[in-house]
Amino acid sequence: MEQILKEQERLENKANLGKAIDDVVRIIDQLKTAKEQVAADPNNAAVIMAKLQNPVKTSFEKVNDDLKEIHSGLNKYSKALEKKFKDRPLPFADNDALTTQTPLVDRAIAMHLLREGHFDVASTFINEVNSKQPSSSTSPTHPSVKPTTAASWEADFAPTALKSTALQQQFSSMYHILHEMRNNSNLSPAITWAQQNSSALSARGSNLEFDLCRLQYISLFTSSSTLAAIAYARQTFPRFGARYAAQTNSLLGALAFTPNIATSPYSSLFTPNDSPTSTPTSAQFNPTTLSTAAAAFTSEFCALLSLSSASPLLTAITAGYLAFPTLLKLSLIQERHHTSWTTAQELPVEVPLPPSYQFHSVFVCPVSKEQSTDANPPVVMPCGHVIARESCERISKGGRFKCPYCPGESHLRDAKVVYL
Repeated sequence: MEQILKEQERLENKANLGKAIDDVVRIIDQLKTAKEQVAADPNNAAVIMAKLQNPVKTSFEKVNDDLKEIHSGLNKYSKALEKKFKDRPLPFADNDALTTQTPLVDRAIAMHLLREGHFDVASTFINEVNSKQPSSSTSPTHPSVKPTTAASWEADFAPTALKSTALQQQFSSMYHILHEMRNNSNLSPAITWAQQNSSALSARGSNLEFDLCRLQYISLFTSSSTLAAIAYARQTFPRFGARYAAQTNSLLGALAFTPNIATSPYSSLFTPNDSPTSTPTSAQFNPTTLSTAAAAFTSEFCALLSLSSASPLLTAITAGYLAFPTLLKLSLIQERHHTSWTTAQELPVEVPLPPSYQFHSVFVCPVSKEQSTDANPPVVMPCGHVIARESCERISKGGRFKCPYCPGESHLRDAKVVYL
């Protein structure tokens, strides 16, 4: 990478079009001056043109020299790129599962653009996709805070046609709330959204609503006045009931230590990130605190839309980038040994990925030693042992059978599918 950065810096500093543009402007000025002189004295045109010949020729030579330097810099930069990133064919080109799934790819791209807040680009992309289909995208809407539901946008992202209205409205609301949190340290829109979706958040076991109210209380406690914090606590904390009784009691108990909260038993409640060097007054606008709250809000907002907090397209591309060296090596080995990849819906080698990119458990049948699939899912027998369904069918032979791992007996109809 050092050579690439060196050539790039050289290209930016020396091999640029600045000199060439100046020389071209100089030629244009010379020609304009000559034109004016000829117009003023037509009888002396031959002399004027003769005097113009050498300056114009010199200027053109300078332009050519400037362009040569640019081409030289571009060639060196291209060679540095080719040396670092060698052009190799993509592995398993014949096993590209997405070749015939264009609507799914379009859906993933459109959703990624909307999730990232690029609404204009998403609308343009959706319009171009729908130009090949009977339906078309509708106009975008303005941000608004309203209850979040997955059903409101799923119909717009059907494979037959894409629309951005419902999902764009949801993410416009999300980015409006995030803007207030990050740029204005204003938690009120986020709290309003959490209150409107309180039932759904409680069903998920989420603490978002209480955490936002707790931050708002701490903000009032440390920056405004104790009376403002007390008034907010009386209005907000009672509805959280017994679930957060311990936390609310601690927050209210800190009122007794208002003059010297930093040395009180409750100092940890007002110290961001448990840093011993932080002061309680920094909790209101602490960037890390707001960033953590914004990340939690984004995660819960997407969860209520039945979406992951991270873009699926970005996750898939990153996972593919991490897996690419292993797959490329496998492709070269198969090409050298004239073998092919025949396993469907399964990679022929294990691809190590970080835990954050592992979303599903993997079950390997202890009887057949094969990994379970959608067509051959794991099943649990009454005794509690789990094997693949095909193994269960093979052992049962249509009647009662004995578990391979214990004396318990069961029937095929008693086996229940296990969803990973």
